Amino acid sequence: MDINALSQLEQHLLNALSTPPSEVRRLFHGRGRCWQGLEQITVDWLQDQVLVSLFKEPSEEFLSELNALLQRLLSTTQWQQYGAKALLLQHRDRDGSPTEVIWGELGEYQDVVENGLTYKLDLGRKQNNGLFLDMRYGRKWVQEQAEGKRVLNLFAYTCGFSIAAIAGGAEHVVNLDMARAALSRGRDNHHLNNHDLSKVSFLGHELFKSWGKVRKMGAYDLIIIDPPSFQKGSFALTKDYAKILRRLPELLTENGQVLACVNDPSIDSQFLIDGMAQEAPELQFIERLENPPEFKDIDPDGGLKALIFRR
Repeated sequence: MDINALSQLEQHLLNALSTPPSEVRRLFHGRGRCWQGLEQITVDWLQDQVLVSLFKEPSEEFLSELNALLQRLLSTTQWQQYGAKALLLQHRDRDGSPTEVIWGELGEYQDVVENGLTYKLDLGRKQNNGLFLDMRYGRKWVQEQAEGKRVLNLFAYTCGFSIAAIAGGAEHVVNLDMARAALSRGRDNHHLNNHDLSKVSFLGHELFKSWGKVRKMGAYDLIIIDPPSFQKGSFALTKDYAKILRRLPELLTENGQVLACVNDPSIDSQFLIDGMAQEAPELQFIERLENPPEFKDIDPDGGLKALIFRR
């Protein structure tokens, strides 16, 4: 990280805060490598709180200058006019990914709005807060496609896709994730949006031991696959994704769709296109969803890959 690049970050934040967004958004995406020297920094607008994240431990000198920048930001008109309650700095490369309160008071539970839907975030306790902002267009696409459909949401996490599907009129959504605590937060998110939970199922199971149950609850008009790149003891993307793809034909309805995702910068879209052609050739690649403009990446295949297939 380059101290000399911090002036660019400061100006970018001043410009962004001059017209703050009305919904949750990323304000600065250094991870897209479009800002030389700032590749390990992101800044998220969480409505009442602003979260600055460091993905790699910087030098003491860089950290000191970054803190000075954030203190200057607090005194600007741009900051003061929107009434934020906290400015936070998360050290993701440290044990436990601790979050430091630069100013204000940390609200551990923060409700945010995206596309008119409400999600509860966990701040200060976990590495990830419960909503991946680069998937905004993916959730919007699901909401637009969901009317009257049965949906399977694999690696559901806090059920963001499920929220979008029910809001879009889905008949039923099955959420599967081995992390029961994440599914519990997903249930909370549905409650926040006043959804009918009789239309939602939560399966706290390991996917590869649960195919029979998943198949029995189908068939599905829409299947969403959004796995981690690696989950110790349960999932390795390059090895295990194919096992999911080859199961799709037995789970899908005659005209079913699949939203298949990869968020590993080292793996391109062709990995999914080739994998689907080999494992489930009756599913045809339709399109790749665009990523939100605030997630610009120097490499078009470096960011999120969200691909749509149709039987």
